[in-house]
Amino acid sequence: MLKFPYGLGDFYRLVTGHYFYADRTAQIRLLEDAGDQLLFLRPRRFGKSLLLSMLENYYDVAKADEFEKLFGHLAIGANPTPKHNQYWVMKWDFSNVSAAGEISDIQQSLYDHINGCIEQFVAHYRHLLDYEIIRDSHNAIRSFQSVLAAVSQTPYRLYLLIDEYDNFANTVLMSSHSFSQTRYQTLLTGEGSLKTLFSVVKSASNGRGLERVFITGVSPLVLSDMTSGYNVSKSLSLEPEFNELCGFTEAELQAVLTQIANECQFSLQEVTEALATMRTFYNGYCFSTQTTNLVYNSTLAIYFLEHFQKRCQPPEELLDSNLEMDKNKLTYISTRQHGGTLIRTALLADPPVTIDSLAKRFDLSELLKPDQDPKVLAALLYYFGVLTLQGRHGLGKLALRIPNLVVRQLYVERLQELLLPDSTARLEVTQLAELFYQTGHLQPLCDFIESHPFSVFDNRDSTTATELVLKAVFVALLFNSRYYQMDSETALGRRYADLTMIVHPNMRQYHLFDFLFEFKFVKLNEVNLTGAAVKQKTLAELKALPRVATQLSVATTQVQGYRPGLQQTYGDPLRLRAYAVVAVGFERLVWEEV
Repeated sequence: MLKFPYGLGDFYRLVTGHYFYADRTAQIRLLEDAGDQLLFLRPRRFGKSLLLSMLENYYDVAKADEFEKLFGHLAIGANPTPKHNQYWVMKWDFSNVSAAGEISDIQQSLYDHINGCIEQFVAHYRHLLDYEIIRDSHNAIRSFQSVLAAVSQTPYRLYLLIDEYDNFANTVLMSSHSFSQTRYQTLLTGEGSLKTLFSVVKSASNGRGLERVFITGVSPLVLSDMTSGYNVSKSLSLEPEFNELCGFTEAELQAVLTQIANECQFSLQEVTEALATMRTFYNGYCFSTQTTNLVYNSTLAIYFLEHFQKRCQPPEELLDSNLEMDKNKLTYISTRQHGGTLIRTALLADPPVTIDSLAKRFDLSELLKPDQDPKVLAALLYYFGVLTLQGRHGLGKLALRIPNLVVRQLYVERLQELLLPDSTARLEVTQLAELFYQTGHLQPLCDFIESHPFSVFDNRDSTTATELVLKAVFVALLFNSRYYQMDSETALGRRYADLTMIVHPNMRQYHLFDFLFEFKFVKLNEVNLTGAAVKQKTLAELKALPRVATQLSVATTQVQGYRPGLQQTYGDPLRLRAYAVVAVGFERLVWEEV
């Protein structure tokens, strides 16, 4: 039976414990050829720590006698590079550095972590080092310089691995307090402790004992703010040959699912369905414009596989709680100017979010500008892993999209919080939505929308609003990844339906309807009425207004045209209810079932 390394980033334990491992050792040679000081950015929980642990075990001079045990069965084992087991290796993990307290507290936490790593280094290499290493509890930079002096007395050089280099700095930044932003700037500018530390790392690579550096992180924000401290790294993050350095390919997952299926005595059809579920909920990440290959988030994939093997069925909750932290990043973005609009655009627009290019570095000042460039926020969402590359669009612009259904759920939850700040209202709409799934009765939901989400908009919003805003409201209130595949701008032939909700195959055992919506938005000035006057009219009176009647007729015709395409795609299982919905300002909704 396969053992899955959920949350395990220790390569030595993984290999010796015979856990499942997707072999990435063939790329060691490419990494060596890429340069001596490398930066590799990927979203959280994508296997970066395991990658560093693999490099640590490969290059460690103290593990030369174990090379065959660790790598003999892997791709690199048949033809290792000359540099294997030729380095002293030290690893820093900045996710262990606390961002709490005053600047002095953060600096001490940083120094304590580095001194702790040096202590482990001394213990690990005690039998090989003759030169004494002095640790200064108040100045870890001095301690690190002592390590370099010791290493310089040997025929080997140091390989420094830095994991999550931006973790604690980003934590400081994302605090809502302006004091935290001041702390961030103090850490990374002038003689800040983090900037000074990286300046020493840069200096040490100039013949002072440090030969190679490999840094992982999530975003390039910190690097930009300390450019003069460390401006020698080469980023591999967008290179096509390293697109799949972390994460899993679909072929790898299919092979594992097939093995589990044999243990569970599943049919080939059941394997196909399980892979389709993983593809729907987890697939979709691409990190280079020069490849179309997609990769799966490691943590999500292993979470699914482990449950699938143990229970012989997919997990009921397809969102691993470890990924909930990504929702905090969406919350942060939504507090920035244009952030809420960007979230709606990413969730609903077609074409998706487009930018001229993906910034490889951007500094704090760009995020704090009063008139903030939404393209900077879009790039940040990409690095956070809640947008990914889709290729080029239009005039060669870079297209970004939500990678998969699990991440889409995070967007919807944040959008719902923006539309319904009151948690009691969110609970009420959950009950209304579940009733709608089973009955198709739309009016109770429309009544709720008129009295709750619409109330967060004002008259100024209605002058610029489009059907996209109306669609956003329906998506936020009806999205349910457990029961439905929800698509915005669903392609049906050469036309695009505003919104479809198709029941997942494994949920068709329950009495759930499939849904098709077409939306229109009529502004108040188009009907020559005030908001108060619109509220006083009956539904029949609203439908009789010429502009409303026209839009309702257009939407109805469109829905009738989309029906055959959906029926052809899904066939007999489809239990379709279809609606044309027209908003009259942010006051009322009228609709027809088609």
